[in-house]
Amino acid sequence: MGDQVRRNMPLFPIGIVKQLTELSARQIRYYEEHKLITPARSKGNTRMFSFNDVDRLLEIKALLERGVNLAGIREVFEMKEKGYSLPHSARRTEPSEGDLHKHLKRELYQAGRHGKASLIQGELARFFH
Repeated sequence: MGDQVRRNMPLFPIGIVKQLTELSARQIRYYEEHKLITPARSKGNTRMFSFNDVDRLLEIKALLERGVNLAGIREVFEMKEKGYSLPHSARRTEPSEGDLHKHLKRELYQAGRHGKASLIQGELARFFH
């Protein structure tokens, strides 16, 4: 049995998925209503989720936290299914250590100007000589 087959096997009831994703049952059903996920159904009509379904729910949650609406999420998923990748400008990357250093140094130099004191000025000063 291949890894992809295992990842698509419906194994988890909604209670387990709620714990894994920290989403409510209502949120999960809402995403199903909007065709963002399609869990399998047991003979008793219980929703059963696969590892891939859980991953998708976590991706939905992360996109929502970044401010993407449901239409945008649907578009992201459609692009991924078609093999497109997001443009580089749309990807969120962590700043490099050098960029962070420049930003903090700029903050330090700006602190205290125009009569505004910075609470972090003393904390930042110890990093710059």
